[in-house]
Amino acid sequence: MKAIRIYELGGPEVMHLEEIAVPTPAAGEVLIKVAAAGVNYADLMQRQGAYLTPTGTPMTPGFEVAGTVEALGAGVTFPTPGTRVIAFANGGYAEYTTAGANMVIPIPDTLNFPHAAAFAVQGLTAYQLLRESSHLQPGESVLVHAAAGGVGTLAVQLARLMGAGKVIGTASNEAKLDLVRKLGADAAIDYTKDDWAEQVKTATGGQGADIILEMVGGEIANQSLQCLAPFGRMVIYGAASGQIAQFTGIQLMYKNQAIIGYWLTAWMSRPDRIAAAAMELMQFLASGKLQIIVGNTYPLAEAVQAHQAIANRQTMGKVVLLV
Repeated sequence: MKAIRIYELGGPEVMHLEEIAVPTPAAGEVLIKVAAAGVNYADLMQRQGAYLTPTGTPMTPGFEVAGTVEALGAGVTFPTPGTRVIAFANGGYAEYTTAGANMVIPIPDTLNFPHAAAFAVQGLTAYQLLRESSHLQPGESVLVHAAAGGVGTLAVQLARLMGAGKVIGTASNEAKLDLVRKLGADAAIDYTKDDWAEQVKTATGGQGADIILEMVGGEIANQSLQCLAPFGRMVIYGAASGQIAQFTGIQLMYKNQAIIGYWLTAWMSRPDRIAAAAMELMQFLASGKLQIIVGNTYPLAEAVQAHQAIANRQTMGKVVLLV
């Protein structure tokens, strides 16, 4: 089978398309014929050796796939071969991959594979940032950074569906801001402007946002704390700038604020909660209330170009590899 392989850490050029053997599912696993693989910022960090867990080489990147169950490992009876699924897997940039049976979710025939591949990691992330981590309450205001990205486009919509009183999205150019408005944000703010934090305060009547979903890091994270409302919660789920923000407990005490960390991988130890989140997301999709934005697709052989596009902030919505 064809797969993207990495033998050394570095830039996009370290990824190579090669022929390797089709994996055999171990006990408790399923073999999936991949139709589409999601590309996430975490893939870029893993490729560079800057992810939360060490990157061992040689390896095939890719955390999420959509495709069809091909075969079952020992002890697995469901989902049966032929079932259309999304799955959390290691090695998704390939024609076939394996995944734990409890990390495989059947999808309806109405959901095509590219959109399904855009749903797994980023849909669950957006959902859990709002529901599990920040505990969004009806009427609260939500600030979504990188709101034109894969997680951001879903978080803007989900915040509204979950009862947010005001939804604010940030992005870096007018085309992205226009998309954020079309997805239902009450305000769209260019975070490259020096006064963006003041604009957030203005949009929230001077109070600041009750919930901030932050994945940029560095100075943007520091400024985000300045426009977090009293009793507000800021959830950090990345550091796309490569810079780590520094906070002190004293900063949080004055206004009874909280900073919360989120990492989807750690939630994989709670498959019951993952399944519940996926079920509610499927209901939103089935009702037509939630729109998945697939902004860019690339053939598997162009994984390098996909990574370059994300690194250069040339994408909107989800980036997907078609296998």
